[in-house]
Amino acid sequence: MNEPLSKNIQIKINEKVVSISSRSTLFHLKNQFNPDADLIIYNGFPAASDYPLKEGDEIVLIQKGKVPSPEEFECFMMARHTPGIHQKIKNSVVGIAGLGGLGSSVAVALARVGVGTLILVDFDMVEPSNLNRQQYFVDQIGMPKVEALRRNIAAINPYVRIETYQEKLDRSNGEKILQQAAVVVEAFDRADEKAMLINIVSEKMPDKYIVAASGVAGYGDGNEIRTVRFSSKIFIVGDQRTAAQPGMGLMAPRVGIVAHHQANAVLRILLGEEM
Repeated sequence: MNEPLSKNIQIKINEKVVSISSRSTLFHLKNQFNPDADLIIYNGFPAASDYPLKEGDEIVLIQKGKVPSPEEFECFMMARHTPGIHQKIKNSVVGIAGLGGLGSSVAVALARVGVGTLILVDFDMVEPSNLNRQQYFVDQIGMPKVEALRRNIAAINPYVRIETYQEKLDRSNGEKILQQAAVVVEAFDRADEKAMLINIVSEKMPDKYIVAASGVAGYGDGNEIRTVRFSSKIFIVGDQRTAAQPGMGLMAPRVGIVAHHQANAVLRILLGEEM
């Protein structure tokens, strides 16, 4: 008796659709596409045994310690965002002024979603007291924040383009540093610096959006954090009242909520949802 002819089926390998023989198995696929893979994820679960493959299976082949190629990384990102959305994010430029609890967290969130270029501005160094809420590590104490954050982002998404400025942003350099950004994130601590940056963007770069913060401190109800559209191109995130002061410190959970509200507002602007 003749064996039935094999037909082709479509599956995903590292988020890329490929056509293979219906007689293929998981281990055969590994040997064909990545024989050096240390780990096989089969439909969301680690696989230690061989399995026959079927239409629609999703396989991720992982070689431990190896950074995905730009093409592979692109496939992973597009699979989560859809191609059209990912392309808009990838082509975007965002400036972040201040790399403390807010700015460092906003930068990490935007790097994870694949924003193409981040402009990072801060004159300060990583201090021990920063570690309760900022995206740095103990072995980075004493490093310039721009350099420490650049390294941390590269470890998350090596294909984000990073521009760093280790200087104090003011009226003399603000426009020059931030001129390529479509959206500027205000992440300063002091009210006068916040007002200064908003004025620089509004007066000298009126085509740009700014996402600022006000009312970040403490450990109050996270549901009090809101994103308010202050004007056509200015958004303010926070509870609008809880400033840092003795007895009311800055803590990771609430700072993180505000930072991710800011990052989400940036994303909505880049995708045309807030224009």
